[in-house]
Amino acid sequence: MSTRAAFFGTAVLALSALSACASAPQGGATPTAAGSAGKSYTWWDPYPQHDASSAWAKRVNTCGQQAGVTIERTAYDTTALTNQALLAGQEGNAPDVILLDNPAVSTLADAGMLTTMSDVPGSGTMSDFGLDTARFDKNLIAAGELDGKTYGIPIGANTLALYYNKKILDDAGVDPASIKDWASLNAALKKVKAAGKKPITFSAIGTEEGSFQFLPWFWGAGAQLTRLDSPEAVAALDLWTSWVKDGTAPNSVISNSQNTTWEEFLTGEFAFAENGTWQINSAEKAGFPTGIVQIPGKDGGVAPTPTGGEFITVPVQKDTGRYSATKKILECMTTPEGLVETGTTFAYYIPSTADGRQAILAKEPDLKPWVEAVQSAKGRTSDNLGTKYPKISEAMWTAVQKALSGAATSADALKEAQAQAKQATGG
Repeated sequence: MSTRAAFFGTAVLALSALSACASAPQGGATPTAAGSAGKSYTWWDPYPQHDASSAWAKRVNTCGQQAGVTIERTAYDTTALTNQALLAGQEGNAPDVILLDNPAVSTLADAGMLTTMSDVPGSGTMSDFGLDTARFDKNLIAAGELDGKTYGIPIGANTLALYYNKKILDDAGVDPASIKDWASLNAALKKVKAAGKKPITFSAIGTEEGSFQFLPWFWGAGAQLTRLDSPEAVAALDLWTSWVKDGTAPNSVISNSQNTTWEEFLTGEFAFAENGTWQINSAEKAGFPTGIVQIPGKDGGVAPTPTGGEFITVPVQKDTGRYSATKKILECMTTPEGLVETGTTFAYYIPSTADGRQAILAKEPDLKPWVEAVQSAKGRTSDNLGTKYPKISEAMWTAVQKALSGAATSADALKEAQAQAKQATGG
């Protein structure tokens, strides 16, 4: 097996561990085509639930028409899309545009199959695409950066917060505005428990979803992914462990997916549930009044939460003349109006530019808390972690499982996780 082929095979295995946290629902591959005139351009995305008649497909088609080309769209579920993209890069027949779950961008970039976004198009095996990236939020676009270069742009973002059941909080005498740090959150949870209600639920499952939900507490304590066994990291895991031990959170969190956690919250029995922007519509239809508070940092302020959502990427093409139309497609997709349309189609993605956020708030003012959450969010592969992130994440979620199940203390579980991550990443 060649070095390049070996890399792609390894990358496929690594990416299969990354679930599409905070992404659109998944399904089987559903190829769809659009239009009948103009030069044909290929587009892959992870939205098989949106068929050729959907608002999303029509939006993609419209951007192709504005660029003077016909879009041939193919939709896969998230993992299949990433694996298919890696194979296409290996075989030299990548599509013109791929929408990727953001942690996968650095993997494809590291494989040398993506253009960079910000410079004038060139030639050779690697090209620069010539798209202005300065208008995108730095904290969001960072998930598409590797070694100082930008390989994709976010079509929007979603993230996590704490949903609450207003009736339970009112009955327990808890003002959600009082929750400013871990101490005030714990005080609120104790009041709920004393009132005979279930305080909080979250997802700690042994997959990427578990890492995704743990990161706000991990980062909110001041911990860094390059040192999983720091005192700050131990404090974060001790917080979760204490909740499970004293019944503040149910034992089910160990196996809860984010969907399962949400189903628990919708029973009306829990005061708080950690979940994401994608549950906004469902929360509005709950049989009780709901609201959200930002996940607090240990000592105050808003904890950085991980970003979910897809990036538009442009695979390298031998015919660099194709980039001109591709650039027009991407510009169409990321106008303020375009970002709002995408955001409302996926109910909800928060636009990744300031003007896009202003536009969506003009239409949906109730999204303001989520806009604020996204502005303080952080990409999982940020800090130039790139392809190291999936390996670090696996070590982290393994430690969370061990600590919550009582198999090890937080400190011991994270010490083992740091050793595992160091060996897996080579440093």
